[in-house]
Amino acid sequence: MKLVENIQSVLHLQDYSAKSIIEGVKIVPLRRFNDEGGSFTELARLTQGQLVGDLPFEFAQINYSEMEAGTIKAFHLHEQQTDIWYVPPSSKVLLILVDLRQNSATKNLQMRLVLGDGNSQLILIPPGVAHGCKNLNNDKSTIIYFINRQFSPDPQLCDEKRFPWNFWGADLWDMIKE
Repeated sequence: MKLVENIQSVLHLQDYSAKSIIEGVKIVPLRRFNDEGGSFTELARLTQGQLVGDLPFEFAQINYSEMEAGTIKAFHLHEQQTDIWYVPPSSKVLLILVDLRQNSATKNLQMRLVLGDGNSQLILIPPGVAHGCKNLNNDKSTIIYFINRQFSPDPQLCDEKRFPWNFWGADLWDMIKE
């Protein structure tokens, strides 16, 4: 087919190939059961505080967070704590991960994941991987996250180190436009 002038030079194919995954990050799809009355998703099965399945994890605390529309929760890093994030299907959150571990095979690799938005999955974030998120909904979004260390605001015990929201550039939070 012949197209109008100068169009051919700007056309491209969208990249649908699998993206690289940061070493130690695990993405676990969850089964969501729907019927005319609603839906149900099992987040975890536990045996004596241990997660049953493919994720090596011992629960110490479960948190619930709400984000206002358009809010960015800036990057932070844990040196000891592992997180497992879950964003309900009715919410939509952009999660950005950056591998800052010196000896990691994926050192400095960045990942962008859209959580929620109709999907049910768990994301395991290991220590040394910086993470931040942005609410993409026009309303509040919810994050439920499990951690393997109890949070302490005491500076001597706190394992949450923060970065400026634009440490890797303000444009990192922009929607990718193809």
